[in-house]
Amino acid sequence: MLIVTNSIQIPDDELQFTFARSSGPGGQNVNKVNSKAVLRWSPVTSPNLPADVRERFLTRFGARLTTEGELLLSSQQSRDQARNMEDCLERLKEMILSVARKPVARRPTKPTRGSQRRRLEGKRRQSGKKQDRRRPSSGDD
Repeated sequence: MLIVTNSIQIPDDELQFTFARSSGPGGQNVNKVNSKAVLRWSPVTSPNLPADVRERFLTRFGARLTTEGELLLSSQQSRDQARNMEDCLERLKEMILSVARKPVARRPTKPTRGSQRRRLEGKRRQSGKKQDRRRPSSGDD
């Protein structure tokens, strides 16, 4: 069982692993051992994922799902099949944790009265500088 939080736990029967020959380190061992782990999990049909978490997961990681709605994670970091399985599970856990908490809604704030006053005073000062540089107009119009 993959324990993400106290309320989110995914049983092993929802997770399907397949194994393939891995590229990368291993020498001649690479040619004969299926050490690459590929994890398949369907967040769309998972009853153990709360609805709000599922919605955020699909919004954030929807592009990574197959047309059947399955998430594929593969790992071939290690020569060891078990370590690659753990790596896939850890990455899935991190993905779910990243959307588990509801994001805090941004509350728009107003500038303080003092900052507004300072801004306008600065604009007046800058405007005065520019006016001082202008050629004086003759009053003979």
